[in-house]
Amino acid sequence: MARAPLLQLTDIALTFGGDPVFDGLDLVIHEADRLSLVGRNGSGKSTLMKVMAGLIEPDRGARVLPEGVSTGYLEQDPDFSGFATLGDFATATLGPSEAWRVEAAAEGLKLSLEAETARASGGERRRAALARLMAEAPELMLLDEPTNHLDIEAIGWLEAELSRTRAGFVLISHDRAFLQALSRATLWLDRGVVRRMDRPFDRFEEWRDKIWEEEDLARHKLDRKIKAEARWAVEGISARRKRNMGRVRALQDLRETRANMIRRQGTAAMALEAGPQSGKRVIEAQGISKTYGDQVILKPFDLRVLRGDRVAFVGPNGAGKTTLLKMLTGEVAPDTGSVTLGTGIEMAVFDQTRAALDPEATLWESLTNDPSIGISGRSDQVLVRGTPRHVVGYLKDFLFDDAQARAPVKSLSGGEKARLLLARIMARESNLLVLDEPTNDLDVETLDLLQDILGEYLGTVLLVSHDRDFLDRVATLTVALEGQGRAVAYAGGWSDMQAQRAASGTDAAPAKPAASAKPVEKPAQPSAPAKPPRKGGLSFTEQHRLDALPAMIEKLEGEIAKLSDLLSEAELYTRDPAKADKATQALTERQGKLSALEEEWLALEEKAGG
Repeated sequence: MARAPLLQLTDIALTFGGDPVFDGLDLVIHEADRLSLVGRNGSGKSTLMKVMAGLIEPDRGARVLPEGVSTGYLEQDPDFSGFATLGDFATATLGPSEAWRVEAAAEGLKLSLEAETARASGGERRRAALARLMAEAPELMLLDEPTNHLDIEAIGWLEAELSRTRAGFVLISHDRAFLQALSRATLWLDRGVVRRMDRPFDRFEEWRDKIWEEEDLARHKLDRKIKAEARWAVEGISARRKRNMGRVRALQDLRETRANMIRRQGTAAMALEAGPQSGKRVIEAQGISKTYGDQVILKPFDLRVLRGDRVAFVGPNGAGKTTLLKMLTGEVAPDTGSVTLGTGIEMAVFDQTRAALDPEATLWESLTNDPSIGISGRSDQVLVRGTPRHVVGYLKDFLFDDAQARAPVKSLSGGEKARLLLARIMARESNLLVLDEPTNDLDVETLDLLQDILGEYLGTVLLVSHDRDFLDRVATLTVALEGQGRAVAYAGGWSDMQAQRAASGTDAAPAKPAASAKPVEKPAQPSAPAKPPRKGGLSFTEQHRLDALPAMIEKLEGEIAKLSDLLSEAELYTRDPAKADKATQALTERQGKLSALEEEWLALEEKAGG
């Protein structure tokens, strides 16, 4: 049975004083469509969604919304002007008899409707906008980055609500797990053209790469034909001038076709260079705790971070992830206990609030006025890991063009601000990266690159993120802040943590992920007989350690295989000897860790068998 259209765009053209954003764009959204809208930062996704919502009038074309169809739009930065509380904003479009819908959504999102808008955080504002949209229950929902500023619990609630709705929706999101769970088809906006793939999002990258391969092949064939025709034009024109001039005009047409091919945006040339090697023990926290007034942020907690660890911190908003991060790096003093930083630490920090960026400064000034990378007296250059670079050339590495170099930071999109902050961090050497919500606003391609860079980084990483897929790809240790000051450490990423919780029969049971990482406070055991049977004479903690070791060993074996493949490239030693040396050191270090873990596993197995 054919589905009725909810929205139709026909021959849409839009230009903002330069190259067209869209030209001849056609799009139809049907009943119950569940679409992800993806594309590179700056490709026009949010602009297209505003055209869908009727907030931007195109230069040409038609937007057709059938009579009686209602649409709802969640923008990235809603305007709360004129509303005293978040509840006032959320109920503004509803009648008195419908207010209960907002209250129900607020309960699921853990939102206080009495909170003042002037003091509300980005996460609270996003929750209020979501509560308003879900309560309106439109037939078509347009959601621009709905998971930004939401914690994993709220993302899970939203995921469940959208999976149950009968409405159609279009999602813009960087969260792979969210898109894979919800979208049934994908709209890909690339160089002003929208293509549709009627398959789940997990097939998108394969489909995109195939299209790019076909483009490259067509461009290569056209280049060869132009080259052959150009040779003929020089050497083959004979006295039969009239017929030959037609061929010359055809060559001109080929060249015009080639010139009109819009080259796709490249990948940012991001790179991280580890500074001098830190000591083996990077951070040693013993019995640290924190309380603000009557609110317990963290009960006494121990954590040891070793060189090369990738430690992720997860938990609800307000649970204290950023506070714990600041205690571990020495920015905030704990109420009890101590934090000892290792020797030779060179730290670089990515702040989720983008506080390091002055909105009124230009991109140029943001780099050259940073004392750690700007070159005094030479304001057109920055030091990139010790090597002078022209500021515009370095900005181009992060996909900024010449015109943006003198533009103010406030004119950038969220993804562009994130790339600018990464440019500052990556210009200097470091051996400890502190990344507080680095994935917000980044497109899928940049997230992939960041993941690969962190995988090859020879230093240590502390990471706060709500992106479950990114946590799975990067983290070797996950610290969950579970409320009421309780912190529990688990081996691996998000899925590893979930598996360990399931194996223990409770969502709150701890698993000791490393000899050095453990909570001081022991959690209450579940009333149901959920504990797994223990082998032999193993203690509860030893049993969990034994269960976690195979995943840790497998992860190390994968890293060793990757480093071995890199070092097998003979030209690496001549092309980049420094990288070869560091890769060799990393390989030796991981082989040592693997040997130690295997010995520990054998010892625990023997004890269990005894």
